[in-house]
Amino acid sequence: MTPRVTAFGESALFVELGDVFDESLAAWARALADRWPLGPAVPAYASVMASFDPEATEPEIAERQMRDLVERGPTYGAGPSRESINARVVDIPTRYNGDDLADVARLSQLTVPELITLHSEREYAAIFLGFLPGFAYCGRLDPRIVAPRLERPRERVPAGAVAVADGQTAVYPFASPGGWRLIGVTDVVMFDPQASEPARLRAGDRVRFVPR
Repeated sequence: MTPRVTAFGESALFVELGDVFDESLAAWARALADRWPLGPAVPAYASVMASFDPEATEPEIAERQMRDLVERGPTYGAGPSRESINARVVDIPTRYNGDDLADVARLSQLTVPELITLHSEREYAAIFLGFLPGFAYCGRLDPRIVAPRLERPRERVPAGAVAVADGQTAVYPFASPGGWRLIGVTDVVMFDPQASEPARLRAGDRVRFVPR
């Protein structure tokens, strides 16, 4: 689809870069959010919500600036963005003992050791945070891993649960309902409201799950 920039209330713009997930679009969304000069911007899979102060910048001018950024394309900028400069590789020590581990292996026509290898040997991009504070959607799973969401979500998923669903993987930051399939657990604290940076992961991080 052709990227679209539309008003999102009186003080924000909504930018749609595509209508299906693609890691290159996710990277473009993060780059746009990183380079937006008029206020906070929040990237998602293939979209950005960019805020501005309407008392300081007329909406038409803000929209023109965003359209200019979009039209310059995903490779705009001679140097690296702040995201690429600040990108980290974050290791998540994981015990592969989740309640759905055997079911995911069966659905994927893999042995449990093969599933663990496919999940742990891949480096994932933390695409964006949502659903819960500190919940980072990481992708993409190896396509051989088949993990549809549960037909009936669990009422309680424990904190630290490592989960997979629909080509993605994530860690539940605290106990909550959830419909992803649980394949392991980590002791890493994924969200600490008392910390200077509460979320353990941030968009743009590279994430590795290390078997323990």
